[in-house]
Amino acid sequence: MSEHFIQRRSPDFWRASLALSIGAFVTFANLYSTQALLPLFAREFGISPASASLSLSVSTAALALALLITPMLSDHAGRKSVMLTSLILTALSGFAIAASQHYLWLLLFRAVQGFSLAGLAAIAMTYVGEEFAANCRGLAMGLYVSGTAIGGMMGRIVTGTLTELFSWSAALLILAIISSLCTLIFAIALPPSRHFDRRSASLAEMRQGFSFHLQRPDQLGRFMHGFLLMGGLVTLYNYLGFRLHQSPYLMSDGQIGWLFSIYLTGIFSSIWLGSKADKYGARNILLICLALMLSGTLLSLATSLSLIILAMALYTFGFFGAHSVVSSWCGQQAQSFKAQASALYLLFYYVGSSVLGASGGYIWSQWQWPGVVTMVLILVSCSILITWNSKQ
Repeated sequence: MSEHFIQRRSPDFWRASLALSIGAFVTFANLYSTQALLPLFAREFGISPASASLSLSVSTAALALALLITPMLSDHAGRKSVMLTSLILTALSGFAIAASQHYLWLLLFRAVQGFSLAGLAAIAMTYVGEEFAANCRGLAMGLYVSGTAIGGMMGRIVTGTLTELFSWSAALLILAIISSLCTLIFAIALPPSRHFDRRSASLAEMRQGFSFHLQRPDQLGRFMHGFLLMGGLVTLYNYLGFRLHQSPYLMSDGQIGWLFSIYLTGIFSSIWLGSKADKYGARNILLICLALMLSGTLLSLATSLSLIILAMALYTFGFFGAHSVVSSWCGQQAQSFKAQASALYLLFYYVGSSVLGASGGYIWSQWQWPGVVTMVLILVSCSILITWNSKQ
């Protein structure tokens, strides 16, 4: 019955959306907390830009690996319990990262944290698909994605600003404390699942679910969007910091951290374009998002700082709209094995972040910003081709 689903104008809609947005904030603030610090790590630890980018890539790679087992755990233990455990472990590992004195230890704890992040990152999409009424899932997913944008933005701004005021370890310690408080709010606010059917953990069923979705060309195309687009976003932002540290910009770590306030455009676009996809169709809105990303990538070749900021705003606006549309589209088209569909989308998403983000370091070292732009143009163009040939 429709009344058993979370309706758009009900108190549960806002409780659940608030909780999921807070969970997204914690997840993505921690996941991207080191991105604004990459130039600092390169200087402080005497490593290359590609090696510094590993502080982000090991987390996204570990998260991608954990996504292979998270759906099975959530099918057995329940959606809310897995998401809550994920947030608790994320906060605890944050304290360990802040206490790390050597780069190898930092990488190790970042990998542990990345593994723990998978619980909420994978299951939030499944929770939305199971618990929200069909006519508000696009909006609910848009609100969740806006939480990812806020988290990604604030994680970078907090660490960049506090590092300039104190130190990188103090900045990450404060983030761990904030994460602990947000986890408590999540535990209280999120309504329990009403449409979750507990199943015993089964490796065979997990493989069956993954195989089911990977054999569907349109669904595989949506997974590829995650790989291509997230890889492009991380590559641009990873090496923008190195570019702006150089002459003629000579920006500080704190100033570079504040550049991530551009993510505010993504907070708006994820909600607005997510709801538009409910009305005008996912394919049509996705093509608009990709056109914006392509334009932003080309404009970033400008040397004027104001035009570079505008370019990143265009790309970010388009990216978060695309992410909201594709993630909701992926869940809606998953008639069976819904948790596995969400996990596969995010698996591709974070493998793209890890592999392409780290690969961009070699592109940057060889060809600087024009090389990075060329790489991202190819990624976005591939996504446009996939969308053009997909079904509505």
